[in-house]
Amino acid sequence: MTDSFQSIGTVQALLAEQSYIADRALATVVFLSLRLGRPIFLEGEPGTGKTEIAKAIATGLGRRLIRLQCYEGLDSAAAVYEWNFAAQMLAIRAMEARGETQDMKATLFGPDYLIERPLLQVMRSQEGGPPVLLIDEIDRTDEPFEAFLLEALSDYQVTIPELGTIRAAAPPIVILTSNRTREVHDALKRRCLYHWVGYPSYERELEILGARAPQASATLSREIVAFVQRLRMEDLFKKPGVAETIDWAKCLLALDVLELSPEIISDTLGAILKYQDDIARLQGMEARKILDEARQSLEPA
Repeated sequence: MTDSFQSIGTVQALLAEQSYIADRALATVVFLSLRLGRPIFLEGEPGTGKTEIAKAIATGLGRRLIRLQCYEGLDSAAAVYEWNFAAQMLAIRAMEARGETQDMKATLFGPDYLIERPLLQVMRSQEGGPPVLLIDEIDRTDEPFEAFLLEALSDYQVTIPELGTIRAAAPPIVILTSNRTREVHDALKRRCLYHWVGYPSYERELEILGARAPQASATLSREIVAFVQRLRMEDLFKKPGVAETIDWAKCLLALDVLELSPEIISDTLGAILKYQDDIARLQGMEARKILDEARQSLEPA
């Protein structure tokens, strides 16, 4: 039950049980969202944990997670519902062959031929409590879809001409994410509790790595986090996020690496950098230099 959260600390504990280490500011936004029934708008760089928090909340509360992955050209039909036209055509032929044409419309536009998309699933899914709706990467859509979404989230209802208006029995927990490839309209943001998800501090990233890759030794974990933190200071096309830190640690564990070396860094750069120009910059002496500086930052002052 969302009303069982009596403090921000209980939210942090819930997330920590799912290996999601949230700072107090983010936990406060989640707490307020659960208590007030307001959507959360999370903006920030890719790989900083925006999508993962929706998964952690859903798992922690025992709720269904319904994800609407946004993309350019997404429209209301793909987000709400579609009719299974192929099945309808087959049904029409079968009914005509049997001479059953009286109630054809009522039969064809019934639940057997309705394909539920994420928003309609949210309105209908209430088993075990309202679901968690993740609207991921809203910045990839266009303004007309934003306007439609604003209306849908105002009353948590959608209209299907053949069936009428379908409204959620209780408001879902809604989380919107944006990588800020474009600005999202203020009208949508005003409906939400806003939070910027930045790169974590060294201490928090070390804690996150400990939760997500506990097999890594303390020495290796410190070196990994220090190196990635130092790497983010470079002029890169795409800086590594926390997701890349975790992926890299798992790759190093799979290779039985005990400590970082320039050679192993060069061999595994594809786990933390996703553009060839960035990888080329870090080959050889540059990787050694960053590693030396990262290790120096770990030395006692």
